[in-house]
Amino acid sequence: MHLGIDFGTTRSVVAYSDRGNYPVVAFTDDDGDAHDYLPSLVAETPEGLAFGFAGRRAQAEGRPVVRSIKRELASSTVSTATTITIGSTQAVLLDVLTGYLRQLRTELETSSTIAELLKSDPMTSVVIAVPAHANSAQRFLTLEAFRRAGFPVTAMLNEPSAAGFEYTHRLASSPTARRSRLVVYDLGGGTFDASLVAIHDRSHAVQGSVGINRLGGDDFDVVLADLACQQAGVNPEGLGVDGYFQLLGDAQAAKEQLAPQTRRIVLDVQDQTVIVPVADYYQACAPLVEQSITAMGPLVDGLDAGEPDLSTIAGLYLVGGASSLPLVPRSLRERFGRRVYRSPYPGASTAIGLAIASDPESGYTLSDRLSRGFGVFREAEGGDRLQFDSIFDRNQTMVAGSDLTVQRRYHAAHNLGWYRFVEYAGLTDGQPAGDIVPYPDVLFPFDPDLQGETLVLGEIEVRRTGEGHFIEETYRLDQHGIVSVTITDLDSDYRQTHQLGLA
Repeated sequence: MHLGIDFGTTRSVVAYSDRGNYPVVAFTDDDGDAHDYLPSLVAETPEGLAFGFAGRRAQAEGRPVVRSIKRELASSTVSTATTITIGSTQAVLLDVLTGYLRQLRTELETSSTIAELLKSDPMTSVVIAVPAHANSAQRFLTLEAFRRAGFPVTAMLNEPSAAGFEYTHRLASSPTARRSRLVVYDLGGGTFDASLVAIHDRSHAVQGSVGINRLGGDDFDVVLADLACQQAGVNPEGLGVDGYFQLLGDAQAAKEQLAPQTRRIVLDVQDQTVIVPVADYYQACAPLVEQSITAMGPLVDGLDAGEPDLSTIAGLYLVGGASSLPLVPRSLRERFGRRVYRSPYPGASTAIGLAIASDPESGYTLSDRLSRGFGVFREAEGGDRLQFDSIFDRNQTMVAGSDLTVQRRYHAAHNLGWYRFVEYAGLTDGQPAGDIVPYPDVLFPFDPDLQGETLVLGEIEVRRTGEGHFIEETYRLDQHGIVSVTITDLDSDYRQTHQLGLA
C-alpha cells in the first residue's frame, strides 16, 4: 500500500492510493468516534508518555501535556540532542517524535479505516512532508523519526509542493498556457509556507518558496485565549500552565467552528463565561495574516508595491488547517480579488498530494527548489576578516531522487580549520541575511601532528603556517534537503564527515 503522511503541528493526516483515488484515512478513538486525523500531542502519565488520542484523554484527566509537538522542531538550534519537558519528564525530542509516530503506525494498523487492508497489503511506500522553509536539522529529525517508527519512507516533499499535486489532481483544467503558475498559500498549525509552482499537465516545477517557521493556527489560538483573559480581567499567567493549555484547547475548538456569519465567541475562563466579539478577534489577528502576505512578496510581482501582478498566475490556492479561518480568505481576496481558491480539504490537501506522489501510476513529476541557502564563513586576509562562501544557493533546483555535490580544494594555510556553517533565507551584499540558522562549529586539524589525536581542538590556538597539505571539502545535499560535509586531507588521507543537525 502506498501512503502519504502529513505530520502536522496540531494534527497528522494520512491518505492512501486506491486505483487513482486518494481517500483520507479515518481513525477511531476510544469512544468509537471517527476522526480524519490523529492529534499531534503528548502527555505525561504514570505509565509513561501517551500520544494522540491517548494523550488527549490524559489531558482531560489533568495530566501535563505538550500541544503541537512538531513545533518543537522550529527552533534554529534543534538537533538530535534537543530535549523537551513534559510535566516532570525530560525527554529527547527525537525520542518523543519517534514515540508519536509509532503510535500513529499502531493506530493505522489497529483502529483505522485501512487496518484490515494493511493485513493483506502492507505499507511498501510512504511519502512524508516538511515545511518548505525547514532547515537541514529539521528535515533529518523528521525523516529519522519516521524511519525509527518503522515507516518505509521513499520520499520527502515540501508541504506546499505536495498540496500543488492535490490542486492539479482536482482541477486539472485550471492552469492554462497563459496562466500556468500557481501560488500555494499553506497556513498550517505552526508554520506558514508559500510556493510558486509552474504546472504543465502533471509536471510541476517549483520556481520559488518562502516561509515563516513560527506562524500558524497556534498563534491564532493564543490571540483568542488572551482576548478571553482580557475580557475576564484575568492575567493568563494566573491560570497556571495547565489552565492556560486548557484555555488554548478551548480557543482552538471555538476558532475551528467559526463561520463567515459568526458574530461572537463564547469561552469559559476560570469560573467566568466571557464573550469575545468576532470583529475584535479578527482585528487582533489581522497582523498575523498580514505577515503571511508580506512574506509572499518574492513570489508575486508587484506585491511589495501594493499592486500584485497575477497575469501569469492561475490563482492563489489556500491550504492548511489555519486557512479555514474566515478572516484568511477574506483578507487575501481583498488583496488578490477573485483568483483566490481554498481547497475543499484544507487540512488534508498535503496528505492527498503526498499520496499522489507515492502512487507509481499517478504520472506526477516534481522539480523543487531549496528555500534556504547554505554556506560557510572562512578566514581571509591572514585571519584579519571573515568572508562568506555560499555553497548551495537557495534557488538551487532539486530533481526528485537526485543528490547534489559541491567540492572545494585548496592548500591549508593554518594549523587548524575552523568552519562556521549556516543556513540562511537570503543574501545581502554577499552576507547571510533574514532567518539564519547557525550550526555547531566544525574543527579540522590541518597539521598532521594533530590528526588522530585525542585533543580538544577548541583549546588549540589557530596559527598561520603557510602552504600546507592539500584539503578537499565535499558537500552533499541529498534528495531530502539534508546537508552533510566531508573534509579530507588528501596528503594524509585523514578525513571527517559531519551530518548537520546531529549533536
